[in-house]
Amino acid sequence: MGYHVSDANSYLVITGGGIEDLKIVRKAYVYPWQKYSTISISPFDFEITLQAMTIEKLQFSLPAVFTIGPEDEHDKLIKYAKILTGRPDERDTKRQAATGRNHVQDIVKGIIEGETRVIVSGMTMEEIFKERQLFKNKVIENVQAELDQFGLRIYNANVKELQDTAGSEYFKFLSRKAHEGASNQAKVDVANACMMGEIGEAEKRGKTKQEISKIDAETAVLETKRKSEKATADAELTTTQTKLNMGINLAKINATRQAEAKDAELQREVELKRAEKELERMRATDLVQATIKKESAQQAAEAKLYAETKGADGMRYKTQQDAEAKLFTDTKNAEGVLYRQRQDAEASYPDYRVAKEAEASLYAEKKKAEAVTAKAEAAFFAKKKEAEAMTEMAKAYGHMSDVLGGPQGLLQYMMLQDNTYEKLAKANAAAINGLQPKITVWNTGEGAGSSNDGTGAIRNIMQSLPPLLSTINEQTGIAPPSWLAQMGSNQSQALSKGK
Repeated sequence: MGYHVSDANSYLVITGGGIEDLKIVRKAYVYPWQKYSTISISPFDFEITLQAMTIEKLQFSLPAVFTIGPEDEHDKLIKYAKILTGRPDERDTKRQAATGRNHVQDIVKGIIEGETRVIVSGMTMEEIFKERQLFKNKVIENVQAELDQFGLRIYNANVKELQDTAGSEYFKFLSRKAHEGASNQAKVDVANACMMGEIGEAEKRGKTKQEISKIDAETAVLETKRKSEKATADAELTTTQTKLNMGINLAKINATRQAEAKDAELQREVELKRAEKELERMRATDLVQATIKKESAQQAAEAKLYAETKGADGMRYKTQQDAEAKLFTDTKNAEGVLYRQRQDAEASYPDYRVAKEAEASLYAEKKKAEAVTAKAEAAFFAKKKEAEAMTEMAKAYGHMSDVLGGPQGLLQYMMLQDNTYEKLAKANAAAINGLQPKITVWNTGEGAGSSNDGTGAIRNIMQSLPPLLSTINEQTGIAPPSWLAQMGSNQSQALSKGK
């Protein structure tokens, strides 16, 4: 009883009360009514030597080494704990690690031997030798299929060299045959190697001489080519130097000629400039003299033209006056003749006078209508221009309203422009100028009398009328009606008579 913990390569197997079958854990508390044991999952090695026979009825011994251990899976561990743990011949009273390695090795050995014999019986000796890896994989695969039911796993399997069984010398003779064959082949190979060496040596010597002569010939050819190329290069260099020298000399000559030509051209330009300057001086002198002569002649011609023009104007004016006088005389004479003829015609034809009067009246009415029309058109044009001016002014006022923040701002601006505020102030001052107000205060409230009868309200109203009327008369000059002023005296007289 107590708390138990297994090693890193072990598990606790617990059975007893509260556990249906068995429980495999690393650590647990074991009660008195329970039993526990420890199983190790470390793999173990064991060597076996198998006796097998091939399909040719050849017996041989197959030594092998297998590494086998429990597989670290819960289901596999349960199989392993149930089937292979414990010792079948005695009880483990001290609860030590119950591995059961001896009888496990016996079981595994039997499985390996049976599966290996089955595989070997279907293969020839040559196939076993040549397909060593395939044979190994088949053995591991078949054995693992059988070990799965025990929860075991093959971690590794090494098959050693095949050996003869007792009374059999197959592998011995096979080894001798291979040794002799190898020895003979080695001798043949040595002889072939010697022959190939001598042949190769002779070939190498011949090839060496051939290569040397070839290299010498190529060297001579190359040397000749290089000399030819050098001579060509020297000739080209000489030619190039000659061309360059000739080009330099030509360039010097051209430079000298160009300098001389430039000097001559500059000299010519200087002479041309000098000649042009002298020509301009002479032209200026002649031009001044010609200008003086031209101006003198022009003034003389203008004076002569002015005199002739004035004389012609005088003659033309005189002729025009004479013509106008003659025309005026002829016109007046014609008008007199026409007037006399018209008078004679009017005296002879009364209807003609009536017609002329009607024409004159019609002409006067027509002129009057045209004057009215012109006046109306002038008024319409004036109104139209006034309307256009008002429209433009309204647009301007609209823009000003947008700028001044609305109609209220525009109104204030226009009132400031027209001095409206100043005019209102002056009007208000003129309205109250010279007033001498008289103020009368009277009390008609609750403190006016101590009477508590029902007629107090009417009496207070009647008492307020005289001072009110008196105040209106003093301030405005309006007098109350005469019947209202005499009401009190008439009532007093009537009362006195009744008594």
